[in-house]
Parts: sequence; C-alpha cells; structure tokens
Amino acid sequence: MSGRIVVFGGSGFIGRQVCRVLAADPRVDVVVRPGRDRLDLLDGTVDALAELLRETRPDAVVNCTGALSGSGHDLVRANTAVTAKLVEAITLATPGLRFVRLGSAGEYGRVPPDTSVTEDDPTDPVSEYGVSHLAATRLLDLASAAGQVDGITVRVFNPIGPGLHEENMLGRAARLIHDARRSGAGSICLGPLSAHRDFVDVRDVASGVVAALLAPDPGARVFNLASGRAVRSRELVRLLAAEAGFTGGIQERAAAPGRSAAVDWMRGDGSRAARLLGWTPAYELPDSVKAVWAGVDER
Repeated sequence: MSGRIVVFGGSGFIGRQVCRVLAADPRVDVVVRPGRDRLDLLDGTVDALAELLRETRPDAVVNCTGALSGSGHDLVRANTAVTAKLVEAITLATPGLRFVRLGSAGEYGRVPPDTSVTEDDPTDPVSEYGVSHLAATRLLDLASAAGQVDGITVRVFNPIGPGLHEENMLGRAARLIHDARRSGAGSICLGPLSAHRDFVDVRDVASGVVAALLAPDPGARVFNLASGRAVRSRELVRLLAAEAGFTGGIQERAAAPGRSAAVDWMRGDGSRAARLLGWTPAYELPDSVKAVWAGVDER
C-alpha cells in the first residue's frame, strides 16, 4: 500500500506523531490532514464526509480523534458514532478502503493481576469510555466482515511522551509540578496512584498505527499497542518529579478518573503486533518521561 493517506485528528497528541512517521515513510506520497474548518467529524454529515473522501482519493484513512472524558453521550458520540459515520462514508465513496481507528485498553475492563491481556481475551469494559470504544471496534469488525471497509483497530494502552495533555494523569502531574516550582508550593495533589498501567510512548504508538495502515495483509483486525510492562502510576510520577527536580510532596487526595478507576492492573501483550506487523516499542520509560517534562512549557 502506498500513495495518499488521510489522517483525521492530525493536530492531536497521537495524530501529530502519526503524521510525522507517515511523512518520513518512502511508501507514502501525500498525507492529507483535514481540519475542523474543512469538516468536523462530530457535526458533519455522512454525505459531506463521503464527498471529502471522493475529493482526496485516499489509499487509506486513519482516525486519531476521540474523547477521553465527558458524559456517556459525549463519549459515544465522539468514539462510537464517529466510527459509524466514517464506515458509512467510506462505503459510499471508496468501499473496501483500509481504515484504522484508535481503540483503547479500556475495552478489556479488569485484567487479573500479573497477567498480560491479549486481543483474544474477553472484553468487559467497566466504564462508559471503554464501552464507547468497544462498540466502535465491534462496528468496524462487522463492516469489515461485510466488505464495506478493510478495518483495523489498534488498542492503545496508556500513551505518554511529547505533547501529552492534561487529561492524562502524567500530563496533569507535569503541569502541577511546573506550577508548583514557579509558585514555590511544597506539594501537588493528584488522584490515587496505586494502579499499575502499561505506559507506551506516543512515538511508538504512531509507528504501530502506520504499520497497521501500510501492511498489505495484516492478518488480524485488532492489535494491542502496548509496552508489555506494568508500572505503578506512583513510580511514574516520581520519575517525572526527579526529571523536573521537584522535591516536594505528592499527595493522592483528588478523585480518580472515571474511565479507569475500577481497574487496578493493566499490562498488554503486544506479540500479535510484533508477529504480524513487525512492530515493537523502541522508547524506554525514562525517555518518554523526559519528553513529557520537556514539553510542559510549550503547552
């Protein structure tokens, strides 16, 4: 596969990195990044989206948009309905087109401690966020089985790295540490940090997305993009504090985010992506944390 790739959400945290990797790939001729001024995926019609695809004539489409927080309605609208809209538009304009969407580890729900979850394990999300993504994955599976699209979901675990925003725990910690250093505050306050998470660098996520986009025959419809290690959130924040030179207290009295509060352990098995896509993570955790801190002033 080569030629023209349309990236929705190309200015976002993951989308920027996906565009960077695509631009450096010799198999890709053109990267098209439609902005909201051209078409808003939330409010635009299926017909308008199909017309955009006819105009741009892509060889593949990737959707890097989505919502991390909000009401159940907000999450379903952004994560589920947008997927359905893209499937319908592709079916109208360019049936059978490769379409990659960003899914989430939240689709799995609770995972037994000390285990690595695989794509074949049961999915039982425990939050509206996870439900919204699992529904989108199922919609894409059904559309692919019917020949409407050539769909792939990449389940992204906990992405960190350059450009991390404050809806993510580590991005929020970086902003609080930055502000505390400026004001001289002796501590910061976050939610509970006892859970283990699989933190994967956003630059590795981007290379996995591109591998799925360009694979001639991926051999599967769902891939985990995970580091394969579980790290306690508290340890990650301490790494960030050390990188920032912050020696103050780290309190854990704020509310936990609804999308993951009920999950104490998460570690992904990325062997399918390694076997079928040739993808393995390249960035070590300290490199990712360093990049998070380096980008605080830019945000």
